[in-house]
Amino acid sequence: MKIRQAVIPAAGLGTRFLPATKVIPKEMMPIVDKPILQYMIEECAASGIERVVLVTAHGKHAMADHFDASPELEDMLERRGKDALLRNVKELQSLCEIVTVRQARPLGLGHAIGRGRVAVGREPFVVLLPDDMIDNPERPACRQLMDVYEEHGKSVVALMDVPPHQISWYGMVEHEPVSERVVLVKRAIEKPRPEDAPSNLGIVSRYLFTPEIFEAIDATPPGVGGEIQITDAINARAGQGEVMGLIFEGERFDAGDKLGFLEANVHYALKHPELGERFRQTLLDKLKG
Repeated sequence: MKIRQAVIPAAGLGTRFLPATKVIPKEMMPIVDKPILQYMIEECAASGIERVVLVTAHGKHAMADHFDASPELEDMLERRGKDALLRNVKELQSLCEIVTVRQARPLGLGHAIGRGRVAVGREPFVVLLPDDMIDNPERPACRQLMDVYEEHGKSVVALMDVPPHQISWYGMVEHEPVSERVVLVKRAIEKPRPEDAPSNLGIVSRYLFTPEIFEAIDATPPGVGGEIQITDAINARAGQGEVMGLIFEGERFDAGDKLGFLEANVHYALKHPELGERFRQTLLDKLKG
C-alpha cells in the first residue's frame, strides 16, 4: 500500500527553550527564516506524503495556521509587488493537507502517536519528531524509510550509531543484518544503561509504521518516566519479526536541544542561497576576532 500520510507529534510544552516558548510552540522556532515544523512538512512533501496529521495540545494553533491561507497578508504582498514573498506564503498551502488531533495530556510519545489513529485509519504511515532535523536534499529520510517498506512490507525505524555516553538517551536495538544499511530489529530497549544496551544502534526521530502499531500501543503499559513509550510498542512488534531498521543517510540536528538548535541554524544559514556566503564570511571574521 502506498504511504500517503504522516503523523507529527507536536503536543509538548517546549520547556527546554523557555522563556522563548512561553507563547510560541517550540515547533515554530525559526531555523534561519523558516520554523522547524516547515522543514518537516517540506520533507514529507518531498517524500511523496500527501497528508500530515499534527498531534497538538491547547494553545498550539499557530502550527496549523502557518500552513493556512492568510488573505490580508497575501493581499498586502500583492499590492506592494513582493512577488517572491507572496509565492513563498502561498506555497505553504500546497505542500500537504494538514489536519490536527489533540493529545489532552502528555502521556508519552507512544500515546501521542496513538492519537493519530482517528485521522490515519488503517493505513501505513510515517512519523517525524518535529524537533529532530535530518538534511538529505537528494533522498529525504522519510523517503529512505518508505523505500525499505516497499521492499520488505514491514515497519521501519531510522537508526544511527550512538556514542556510549549517549546510549541512555535513546531506544537501542538488537538486530541482525539484512544488507549494508538495513537490519531486522529483534529487540528494542528504551534508554538502557550503556552496559545493558544490545548494540550501538539507536532509534532516531523517523519511523514508518504499519497500522498494527496502534494495537501494540494500546497494549503497552506506562514505562520509563511513567509514560507510554513508543519503543516498548516497537519491541512488541519486533518480537513478531515485523520491524526493520535503516541506518539513514543525512546530517542530523537535535533542534530540541539548545546547542543542536544553534548547530542547525549555522548549517542551514551556510546553505542559504541569499545569506550563505555573507554568513560564512561573518563566521570567519568572528573567529579571527
